Amino acid sequence: MGLPSKHRLKRRQDFERVYKEGVRVSGAYFIVRALPVTTTMTPPPATKVGLSVSRQVSKKAVVRNKIKRHLRNAIRSLLPRIPSPWLIVIIVKPEVTQCNYDNFLRELEKLFIKAGIIHG
Repeated sequence: MGLPSKHRLKRRQDFERVYKEGVRVSGAYFIVRALPVTTTMTPPPATKVGLSVSRQVSKKAVVRNKIKRHLRNAIRSLLPRIPSPWLIVIIVKPEVTQCNYDNFLRELEKLFIKAGIIHG
């Protein structure tokens, strides 16, 4: 099961905005770029997450899709802990192929705390 539509970062302009203006935090398996959304809308917009898994990670689409499924699942478990709206892009490093789901979750949580997205 994927992320709900309201939590997906889809537009190219949003990705570019996060790359230009956002905070960059890297770990062993991922690079997280995050940009807080400042708005006076009521209710505030939802946090949106985009994934980037290039062919450098694996030439096989099956492996890349498995990584994306694990990532979406980890993000779904972390979304309720994010207090305010953010635009987040997660870039996967090639070393992730030796990683299991527990490491995914732990690494993402550490990076989100380091970026100030969630409070540890």
